[in-house]
Amino acid sequence: MPAKLDHIIIIDIEATCWEKNPPPHQESEIIEIGICTFDIASAKPLTKDSILVQPERSQVSEFCTQITTLTQTQVDQGIPFRDACAILQDKYLSQKRVWASYGEYDKNQFQKQCQSRHIPYPFSSNHLNIKTLFAIVQALPKATGMAGALEILNLPLEGTHHRGGDDAWNIARIFSHIILTARN
Repeated sequence: MPAKLDHIIIIDIEATCWEKNPPPHQESEIIEIGICTFDIASAKPLTKDSILVQPERSQVSEFCTQITTLTQTQVDQGIPFRDACAILQDKYLSQKRVWASYGEYDKNQFQKQCQSRHIPYPFSSNHLNIKTLFAIVQALPKATGMAGALEILNLPLEGTHHRGGDDAWNIARIFSHIILTARN
């Protein structure tokens, strides 16, 4: 079935993390899914959303809180990962639309977590890596992080860096530049 090409779903996840290796019997897992719907016709971000996800196999470390601002108490009030995947499919039609992220980490983490929990992958196979696209369009010698890309474009970072909804929105702003450059 061909992908719906009205909107692209831009995803940015935050996951449990540690300064070094995870503690015994813990693994990195998604604790926030940031979503930005991007209108293809206008090349503009439309909406942003954030889904907090309860971790099942890890705890939010102090290091993770410093980076993301998310606390264990906050993510404990989130929803199970399976339910978050269902929202992506039902509300955002994630299996029918092209989706994008800044790099491959988000895609790989979703694949790994879905597989380990026997949950169907919520996205289509139509994935765009905006980090690579940006590096190509800008003729950079190597890819740069999201904040670096915004700096190159002289765009201020909006919201809180390393929060899913805000990062997805900022990634959509970068993608908007890529699309508008390609159209001109």
